[in-house]
Amino acid sequence: MKKAFITGITGQDGSYLAELLLEKGYEVHGLVRRLSTPNLRNVESIKDRITIHIGDMTDSSSLNKIAREVKPDEVYNLAAQSYVHASWSSPVATVDITGVGTLRMLEAFKDTGAKFYQAGSSEQFGNYKGGSIITEESIMSPRSPYGCAKVLAYNLVRNYRESYGMFAVTGILFNHESERRGYEFVTRKISNAVAEIHHGVSDELTLGNIHSIRDWGYAPDYVEAMWKIMQLDEPNDIVIATGKTYTVRDFCERAFEHVGLDWKKYVKTSGEFIRPAELDWLRGDSSKAVEMIDWEPTVDFYELVERMVDNDIKLVGESL
Repeated sequence: MKKAFITGITGQDGSYLAELLLEKGYEVHGLVRRLSTPNLRNVESIKDRITIHIGDMTDSSSLNKIAREVKPDEVYNLAAQSYVHASWSSPVATVDITGVGTLRMLEAFKDTGAKFYQAGSSEQFGNYKGGSIITEESIMSPRSPYGCAKVLAYNLVRNYRESYGMFAVTGILFNHESERRGYEFVTRKISNAVAEIHHGVSDELTLGNIHSIRDWGYAPDYVEAMWKIMQLDEPNDIVIATGKTYTVRDFCERAFEHVGLDWKKYVKTSGEFIRPAELDWLRGDSSKAVEMIDWEPTVDFYELVERMVDNDIKLVGESL
């Protein structure tokens, strides 16, 4: 039986990945921060089938101890301070957890023989000006502390691969959402607001830049890509994206339309929610993923929006 260790196991991606690996017969271990009451909501249905380890991405000793005790075949480093807007208010913590935390993980596992997956991000590229679509070879020019931290992590993984012969890879994932997305993210903010308005407990939604263009996919599709990258014979960094773009306004329009409402009657904009350095456009080319790991998305943008809205309508309804 293969053994996997996942940082960020209680998050959107980590919980879906844990479920996928359990289905594939893995023994699954995960990292949870030292909190008085850990948030295990996303892994509630599988918590009796996984092993939780208490530790911290800022604490090398806890990571080293886990590496010695677990001895995993595969390591998936998904933990991060991943809310881009918050990285401006907590830049040092963001780089320490997301960037330097990856270095601590590489150091902990470099001599164990484990394969190492790093969660990359489209934010690494910033406002890319080199063409109409972003590939693995595109120039990285991040526009936030979060993006900078992800570029640091990407380069560390590449250096450890080349210097120590590690099977260490970065999956450069473009935006991917789901019913488990955190409420601080704009997609979940929209779907939850639509649900509240639908149930009559709210009457407006305030957003920042609704003209930002993103390449959105469905998180369970993307965690499958993570696993497939780790099954390659040789390590390779791969972009995971749909290649299709939509604006935040498009997301709003489809979400409200799904419940028979006109988004223009409920949505306001405010500079409070605009980043200091805004990203206008992100679109990825997953040609390499199609060729090397036989991956393509199964859920399109419209179904993604509908799934998120339907889920929040159910959750808000149950809370009333």
